[in-house]
Amino acid sequence: MSSETRDATIDAPLTHPSAFSPRTILVTVALSVVGAFVGLHLVTTLGISANTSIIGALIAMLLGRVGIWGFHEFRDTNRQNLAQTAISSATFGAANALLTPIAIAWAFGRVDLVWPLLLGAAVGLGVDSWVLFKTFGSRFLPATAAWPPGVASAETIKAGDEGGRRAKILIGGGVVGAALAWFGLSASAAGVAFIGNVAALLMLGTGLLINQYLTLVPALADVSLSGNYIPHGIMVGAGLVALVQAVLIFTGRHKTRAAATGAVAADAGDPDPADADSRTPQELGRGLGSGVVLFIAGAVVLALLAGLHTEMSVPALIGWVLFAALAAFIHEIIVGLAAMHSGWFPAFAVTLIFLVIGLVVGLPEVPLVVLVGYCAATGPAFADMGYDFKAGWVLRKIHSRRPGYAAYEQSGRRQQYYSAIIGFVVALLVVALLWESYFEDGRIPPVSIVFADTVSAGLTNPDAVMNLLLWAIPGALIQALGGSSRQMGIMLATGMLLTQPYACWLIFAALAIRIIVRRVKGAKAEEELALVGAGLIAGDAIASIGKIVRT
Repeated sequence: MSSETRDATIDAPLTHPSAFSPRTILVTVALSVVGAFVGLHLVTTLGISANTSIIGALIAMLLGRVGIWGFHEFRDTNRQNLAQTAISSATFGAANALLTPIAIAWAFGRVDLVWPLLLGAAVGLGVDSWVLFKTFGSRFLPATAAWPPGVASAETIKAGDEGGRRAKILIGGGVVGAALAWFGLSASAAGVAFIGNVAALLMLGTGLLINQYLTLVPALADVSLSGNYIPHGIMVGAGLVALVQAVLIFTGRHKTRAAATGAVAADAGDPDPADADSRTPQELGRGLGSGVVLFIAGAVVLALLAGLHTEMSVPALIGWVLFAALAAFIHEIIVGLAAMHSGWFPAFAVTLIFLVIGLVVGLPEVPLVVLVGYCAATGPAFADMGYDFKAGWVLRKIHSRRPGYAAYEQSGRRQQYYSAIIGFVVALLVVALLWESYFEDGRIPPVSIVFADTVSAGLTNPDAVMNLLLWAIPGALIQALGGSSRQMGIMLATGMLLTQPYACWLIFAALAIRIIVRRVKGAKAEEELALVGAGLIAGDAIASIGKIVRT
């Protein structure tokens, strides 16, 4: 255990380390710089962003073991959590939330839009993180949900702190994960299947299966899923139902079910306080509501900076502002829900959906480019912060029976938020200084080129609108059938939009192993299965970082 855990007594007050203590902020800033560079390199060379949380945790562990210059304080798992929060925030903030949006303007040939889009993306990033901070721990985004990469980070930190059997299982999973990644297979796919919601991941695997093997069916050999906007339509329908489900949650329509669940828990014994929602429906409503208002304000500022008032009438400009704000908000919600259940966030796919909708409603090219850039800035940081908060929640949960735990949990989450903001600020500075040199060297995220080319080409399929509406129906039905706890429609569409060779078989195999082991050993096997999954995700993440060396 960490020094804090070993020395604490049941009566000692619970205190969480500050994100702004001198050594902590020194480490988080340094790690954020590293994370931002890693994110920029990967997204411009390989088109991906790696989860650097585990890397940050491992570096913090090493600092704690070295112990010179007072860095022994990083033996505390909570400080390691702050370090991994900062580096992952900087990585995804720099690569996904900042560089990718402004690269769309560059690829489109409108260099004058880069700086306005960078400021708009920074606003989107800030609102994104604020909404997650205010809604994490609610019934809509519960801390008890899967958030698989967050579990992986927490289990890595716990295994390094405790050693023994847990460390051996984690290392074993890491070796297997790195080996799978070396051969081009997604070890994370198998890892999340050991941790996430079974129904959600079954739908994800089904979507991946359809995407990879549809053309092998002779009668469907000429059918293109993306070309016919089939997964896009499913995502639109599922996304609309997901929003309705969210409204029902924070308006209290699920009170009866929650009360029944509480009664069952009471009959079974005293529930763990850590399993209770830390955000009330009212707090959830205020958090989401403030997000919509802030997204509208950000869209107004972005429209003025980008000069959209010179290209659109006043009614059209008002419509654009409302559409941009709603798109950014829905984008972050859909991406966040997918990430919560599966460990993957389909940011590219969902942004493409709003791009297509913009083409359908006839938005001019420049307003559409700005809208897509604003939309692309939201979601990744929302999902990544959810992973980090989950990791912190798992680490702090060991104190859930002690007096003052609720305040301790809120304090820890607040310090993580501060560390994330440090990572975002560093990411913004790094991108502001380096974007021009990257773009002039031709290092542009591939997804940004796709967005720019799609705007330029317009809709080439005359049946696109009909396909979107048609396939929205099964998407909505599947989402409604699975309920808000499974997000089955969103996960099916996510799988159909992802290109991960053989990932479906890894998911199916891991789910089968999980079900068999659970039946043989019972519920107690879940912890070891989660450790195996965490190891697979950790090994995959480390292998992804290793690609930098190979490239």
